[in-house]
Amino acid sequence: MTTFPILSVTTFLPLVGAAFILLIRGTPEEVARNARWTALWVSLITCVVSLFIWFGFDSRTPDFQYQEEAQWIADFGITYRLGVDGISMLFIPLTTLLTIICVLASWESITERVREYMVAFLAMETMMVGMFSALDLFLFYIFFEGTLIPMFLIIGIWGGPRRVYSAFKFFLYTLAGSVLMLLAMLAIYSEAGTTSIPVLMTHRFPESMQTWLWIAFFASFAVKVPMWPVHTWLPDAHVEAPTAGSVILAGVLLKFGGYGFLRFSLPMFPVASIELAPFVFGLSIIAVIYTSLVALAQEDMKKLIAYSSVAHMGFVTAGTFTFTPQGLQGAIVQMLSHGLVSAALFLIVGVVYDRMHSRLIDSYGGLVSRMPAYAIAFMVFMLASVGLPGTSGFVGEILVLVGLYQVSPVAAALVATGVVLGAAYMLYLYRRIVFGKLTKDGLAKILDLSPREIAVFAPLILLVLWIGIYPAPVLDVMHASVENLISQIDAARGSALAMAGR
Repeated sequence: MTTFPILSVTTFLPLVGAAFILLIRGTPEEVARNARWTALWVSLITCVVSLFIWFGFDSRTPDFQYQEEAQWIADFGITYRLGVDGISMLFIPLTTLLTIICVLASWESITERVREYMVAFLAMETMMVGMFSALDLFLFYIFFEGTLIPMFLIIGIWGGPRRVYSAFKFFLYTLAGSVLMLLAMLAIYSEAGTTSIPVLMTHRFPESMQTWLWIAFFASFAVKVPMWPVHTWLPDAHVEAPTAGSVILAGVLLKFGGYGFLRFSLPMFPVASIELAPFVFGLSIIAVIYTSLVALAQEDMKKLIAYSSVAHMGFVTAGTFTFTPQGLQGAIVQMLSHGLVSAALFLIVGVVYDRMHSRLIDSYGGLVSRMPAYAIAFMVFMLASVGLPGTSGFVGEILVLVGLYQVSPVAAALVATGVVLGAAYMLYLYRRIVFGKLTKDGLAKILDLSPREIAVFAPLILLVLWIGIYPAPVLDVMHASVENLISQIDAARGSALAMAGR
């Protein structure tokens, strides 16, 4: 336990900023300007506070740190409890950084209802940070589901022509899976008599019960990842969402599913996870190969990157269920890398969309002659998506493949085809957008990156290269927690074998 509630501050400071923005008065222009600056300063301060969580974290122990606890619903034993371990801690700085990026990316492109837009993003930041730090089952569920409301509004109000359809599809898909998870949570409470996640992670649920609970949680997390075949909401949501909406959706919200597997499915239902791992491998292989081929056929830049996200998250689910140190660490690094790279690629699309109001690949070509800085930034993120050594994408993918090879060489070979297919569709996209002759109407006067846009891309480039060249700080933070998780799974496997022997 700590004396300063750093997790509560990081979680609820954005919500305080959102409330302050709602109190702003003045002309529409003054309200919009002050809302932007307030959101920027609040998100900057929140990001700085979240970095202190990293700096003060003890990576030698798998225990939850910075714990805060208070009575909430005493009659049912539900508490307000926060804490982070080596897995969850990594996603909080990612969330707070991408919120700053979203505010900056929306600075000029969002001109209508600016105050409400900034309030929605700050409210969603509170929900996202709270989800990663919640240590009570029902507190986690509130934060987990709370992100749906602001994201629904962001897509439905500030999205494209089919925004209402896409917003409802996103909402209904994710809510449907979460209803099953809520029922499973009630069953968990009935069985264990507690909602404390640390306690539940060590509770031995009956094997017959584990399978049904695993399936119920899987229904929710698979939609969030998203896994094939429940991925169809994602391309529509990305295409219609504003640029910053796509950034936060790909950068953080898609990580909810992978994080859920690591926090709930593996430690709480280890026997069911072991038995159903081949099922997850099968879905992951289909996701990697099928959605990569679909990405090759796209003419809309946003849709191509959306399908690539499904393929890359297939690496995450495959690595998670290898139950090996390399596979689990690779899955976590892949989530972090994808959070940076996919967010950056959607920003890359947003830059030219703001100038030309088209996402079609055929609308561009030869941009390197007019936008050299843009071409360089695009190249870095394209190569990171491909998994070039020296970028964050390589670290995650190679660790996943090493871990998967130890379990199933055939599955590793099939998942590895995603690397080749990823290179095909990303190089194809880059060639058609950046190279060639500048012949399209309107491109002759297109402007290169502005100082604000450079400020958006610079930290993302530095982080992608830093993790790619020197991943030790990230791997060290998660090492103890990953080893502890594997030891829990091994113990459950041993107990199951002993029971079967009897």
